[in-house]
Amino acid sequence: MPALNFPFAQWRCPFIVLLALTCAMLTEGAPAQDVQIITLAGQKQMLDKPGTAPAGARNPDVTIVEYFDYNCPFCKNQVPALQSLLAQDPKIAILYKDWPILGEVSVYAASSALAARWQGKYLMAHDALIKGPRLAKDEQVDATLQGAGVDMAALNKDRTAHAKEIRALLERNDEEAHALTLQGTPGLVVGRQLVGGIADLGALKKLVASARQGK
Repeated sequence: MPALNFPFAQWRCPFIVLLALTCAMLTEGAPAQDVQIITLAGQKQMLDKPGTAPAGARNPDVTIVEYFDYNCPFCKNQVPALQSLLAQDPKIAILYKDWPILGEVSVYAASSALAARWQGKYLMAHDALIKGPRLAKDEQVDATLQGAGVDMAALNKDRTAHAKEIRALLERNDEEAHALTLQGTPGLVVGRQLVGGIADLGALKKLVASARQGK
């Protein structure tokens, strides 16, 4: 399949207005890093019809959004903390936003995972790719997904039939990431708190607690 060559960093202004950022420090006892607070309108737009099913609670009180690339080593290092949090906290959900910024194979991997959505296997595809080794060729993506139980014949058809929708979702995620002024992957939004880079399990728990307190 040809790469989805859409122009990254060409985002539209309305979203950044809704995601106006203000710097804030976490309170005493919270993680050491600075956070930024997004607006309520920005959070609503980010979560509205995201195109993929979240992992975790069906009716969460806190949603974590992660902007990631399947070939990002830092995103892979973030996986254990996120999965531990999911296992320990039944009231959270994690919404993964594919943001392939590390080359054509990353775009192919993201589009393939998103195509798995039409057979109800996006999260299966996501977990297989993010936990796997670095992807150097498209064939590795296909082999990884097939090994995880994805129907590749159906996926190839859906990747073609829904190419426009997949492209639109990747462009939307790119717009959002730039509106958030993310400098790379991963980018985490916990409730309305934006943290660029990796957050360990302790930091995530404190961010979730702060989100629940409305801070």
